[in-house]
Amino acid sequence: MGHATAADGVRLAWQSAGSGAPLVLLAGQSNSHAWWDGVRAGFAARHRTLTLDWRGTGASDKPDEPFTTREFAEDVVAVLDAAGVARADVYGTSMGGRVAQWLAARHPDRVGRLVLGCTSPGGRHAVERDAAVRRSLADSDPDRARAALVGLMYSPAWTARHPGPYRTLGDPEMPAHARRRHLAASNRHDAWAALPEITAPTLVVHGTEDRFNPVANAHLLAARIPGARLLLIEGARHAYFEEHHAVAGPAVLRFLAGEAVGDRP
Repeated sequence: MGHATAADGVRLAWQSAGSGAPLVLLAGQSNSHAWWDGVRAGFAARHRTLTLDWRGTGASDKPDEPFTTREFAEDVVAVLDAAGVARADVYGTSMGGRVAQWLAARHPDRVGRLVLGCTSPGGRHAVERDAAVRRSLADSDPDRARAALVGLMYSPAWTARHPGPYRTLGDPEMPAHARRRHLAASNRHDAWAALPEITAPTLVVHGTEDRFNPVANAHLLAARIPGARLLLIEGARHAYFEEHHAVAGPAVLRFLAGEAVGDRP
């Protein structure tokens, strides 16, 4: 594990595994690099994979101050600099996909190919999750709220075979103030105006049964980003990259290798 220093002095923990062309893997909201632990080996077999613990998570600093997805993108640049990587492919999922949008739009020289998974453009153009989902996640009973989140991430068939612990439910050591800051950053994300500026070859991936982040957002992203392709994983929920890794992982690797994966919107 290494450490990078952001422009404001925050120390960011980062991790490297594998060898080959660099690939940055960006985790979801309130999660550390552990988000990728279940599938990282498949990417590290062909790429030097780089991850980071978002500020507020893992071994990174946890300041109690406002966060933004644009700031998180600058944190990724600081990690690339610390790792000695001038340009990398980028695979961002959920909030990590929101950050990846800014990274590709504002630092096109640092991004080779771009994969946006289970994510959203944010702002007034985005399609919000329905009221029932919001209520379930806000349940005052923490066990019911956790069960609701698990159900949004994975299918019942998957959880029956994989009883946990699950890596995508948030960093258990994350302080409450950092969780609030992450939630606010994700909620305020709006990259709609910047999406047409993305020049990296882009693949948008989404599960067709994702209620946490409705699949309509994938169609919006693919139509808004010039030349983007769209790959829908049938029957998959929000954590498609883990439950359906046998399909999604090889498809992403083919795209990173330059193959035409997915369809034009």
